[in-house]
Amino acid sequence: MAKSKADYWLTEDGLTLLEGWARDGLTDEQIAHNMNINTSTLYNYKKQYLEISEALKKGKEIVDYEVENSLLKKALGYTKTLKKQKVTNLGDIVDYKEEVYISPDTTAMIFWLKNRKPDKWREKVVDNTNEEAINNSREILVKIRKTANDANNGIE
Repeated sequence: MAKSKADYWLTEDGLTLLEGWARDGLTDEQIAHNMNINTSTLYNYKKQYLEISEALKKGKEIVDYEVENSLLKKALGYTKTLKKQKVTNLGDIVDYKEEVYISPDTTAMIFWLKNRKPDKWREKVVDNTNEEAINNSREILVKIRKTANDANNGIE
């Protein structure tokens, strides 16, 4: 019986590669390219083989958490230790560490809040012109109905 192209990707080595590519942030299109298959074939593999689907999911989950943690860190601010060197008066090079505070990033805060609490933080655009148009239309409709009713009753 002929071997399927999927056979290699179902081995431990193949699944490890898939998970690694997903963890590295590759898109499904890029992963399919690395596998020498069409993207549609990859989608079929994901539906057909639970192992492939799980390996890709597992790899992407790790990256998603890392990005989420980095975004939160940037939104809240953090302290970073920098390794530096300086030259003394005698010409010696001395290594030292310096703590630097990285201020919270407003853009990261906004992004986090809009996605985590959209009901409270999403940009709500209130369009009063539509409401006014509806009210004006209702008033006009009432006048038209009254005029039509009066005309039917012989009142002009």
